[in-house]
Amino acid sequence: MVESLAVESALARKRLNIRIILAFLAIYVLWGSTYLAVRILVQTIPPLFGAGARFCIAGAILYVGSILAGEAHPSRREWRGITALAGLMILFAYGGLFWAEQTLPSGLTSVLVATIPVWTLLIEAFIFKKRRLTGGAFTAILLGFVGVVILVGDRGAGHITLVPCLVILAGELSWSFGTVLNSRLALPKSKRISAAAQMLSGGAMLMAGSALLGEMHRLPHFSARAVAALAYMTIAGSLIGFTCYEWLLHRMPASTVTSYAYVNPVVALAIGHWLGNEALTTHTIVGSVIILASVAAILRPKPQPA
Repeated sequence: MVESLAVESALARKRLNIRIILAFLAIYVLWGSTYLAVRILVQTIPPLFGAGARFCIAGAILYVGSILAGEAHPSRREWRGITALAGLMILFAYGGLFWAEQTLPSGLTSVLVATIPVWTLLIEAFIFKKRRLTGGAFTAILLGFVGVVILVGDRGAGHITLVPCLVILAGELSWSFGTVLNSRLALPKSKRISAAAQMLSGGAMLMAGSALLGEMHRLPHFSARAVAALAYMTIAGSLIGFTCYEWLLHRMPASTVTSYAYVNPVVALAIGHWLGNEALTTHTIVGSVIILASVAAILRPKPQPA
């Protein structure tokens, strides 16, 4: 009897380990590959409309699934917090990302997005006074800015311009502000229903922005590759990737799970180069390595007192 229980326990641990490995592969590879999917989509589909469609579809599926599973609808007060975060973390961040990828290579975009921990640390330190900058953190931030300057100053990749890079960085600053503000707003207890509602709200905002800018004034040509890219982002990036991310947060240290921030760019650079024929210059490699080293230093777990 004891041996049987031991065997069952060992099998359960093995199954859990396999699920953890698969979940990490999902947020590492699937999220890293969505940057090229965005690049393919915006070649024929207007950026705000494409981003809005992605989040409206994914949000609707996740919201309906959550309600059917017994989750409660957000209250009016919670909807206000959801709407604020959706504006910061979806409308501005993803709207800017989709727009910028009309001209920026997907690999470079992913590296610029990886600066999120840098902005988050600065906002926590100087706006919300939640953290104090140590000498190591300040050095890591300076290192990250050096990497950004190297990337933005690269002219060998052909399509790199300053304005799209600044739009990406502004969007990630908005995302970081929303991340820090998250704990200060009234949100649903269910992370799944909160994320679904944010995707729905943000998707609706992106669609409204698309209409205001007249993106759909003349019906664009929806190529088969663009539609496939939209479906891939919705299923692989939003539904599978997000579900795995939430599942890992409940089973692994947050510092381990957030390692995707410096793995995704490596995946995106490789996929963009091999499948998207994007240039991989010396500036890109050096700037990316410097930024990822900066992010790794910021995300490194702090030693706990005995």
